[in-house]
Amino acid sequence: MQPGGNLFDRPAAADLIGLPAGERPRFWVTIDTEEDFDWSAPFARTGYRLDSVPALADCQTYFEQAGVRPIYLVDWPIVADDRALAILGAAQAAGRCDIGAQLHPWVTPPHEEAVNARNSYTGNLPSDLQRAKMTALRDAIRDRFGVAPTVYRAGRYGLGPDSASMLAELGFRCDTSVRSGFDYRAGHGPDYRDAPLHPWRVRTPAGPLLEMPVTTVFGGLLGRVGQRFYHRIAREGTLTRALIARLGLVERIALTPEGIPAERACRAVDIAIDLGLPVLNFSFHSPSLQPGNTPYVRSAADLDHLYRWWDVLLDHLARRGVEPTDADAIAAMAEPASA
Repeated sequence: MQPGGNLFDRPAAADLIGLPAGERPRFWVTIDTEEDFDWSAPFARTGYRLDSVPALADCQTYFEQAGVRPIYLVDWPIVADDRALAILGAAQAAGRCDIGAQLHPWVTPPHEEAVNARNSYTGNLPSDLQRAKMTALRDAIRDRFGVAPTVYRAGRYGLGPDSASMLAELGFRCDTSVRSGFDYRAGHGPDYRDAPLHPWRVRTPAGPLLEMPVTTVFGGLLGRVGQRFYHRIAREGTLTRALIARLGLVERIALTPEGIPAERACRAVDIAIDLGLPVLNFSFHSPSLQPGNTPYVRSAADLDHLYRWWDVLLDHLARRGVEPTDADAIAAMAEPASA
């Protein structure tokens, strides 16, 4: 990429980061840590809840016992909540978790834009307003948690053409907003269908920024060509996609406990290892830690299933020799390789 690189540009081969010879990949647990709201309702600045915040304590305990250092990508309402500060601040201070930033523009000041679906993607906002919201969130995290965040995720994966330069200028070293294999254009969002699965460096005037995409792989009988076929038929709708998955032709598998059965996620881990990805980037939303907030966890049984999902995946990762990583190790990957 040229200086001031756009995260939507195809990276140069020299900027793609592969798996060093003889090494095993690592895995990273990223948690979109946010307010509770009705995902099917219009966006609103007010009216959200924070009932799931206490459940962060159980989540953190679970990952501590598993030897995993997750990163909580906190948004504005979470930063302002004293309970979240107590739970996550103590864990972060003890080196048991990391704190990054997640920007939901509709609840993050300054509140200058209309609240609607298009403006729910930060990258669609005017550049000055994007920068002002990023700055406000960064500074609030620094002031509340005592550490400036270096990892960023745009809410709804909503990057824009200027995001990389802004983030680097604001001191971020890693972005993890790209959701490879997904297309959000129907809702005014970005198109990540052709985004690389491997992380890559973005060269900006303020220094390098690492893009660490959320891991999504394509499996099935069609192999490597399956991704192109999947996107060609995606316009036919959910039923068609489900049919080709049942036939075993091609399926899109994201590394998340939300809507992806454990056996499929284990298969995705194996595919990612075969592809030589240096980092397997898992993600889920913190409201799923309490029943009733997301479509994925509606009951206590669903919540138990979420944790059992992690039991299965962590066991599979251990058997494959894939160990956890953390934000410091991830951000260090942004530095150019020595000559």
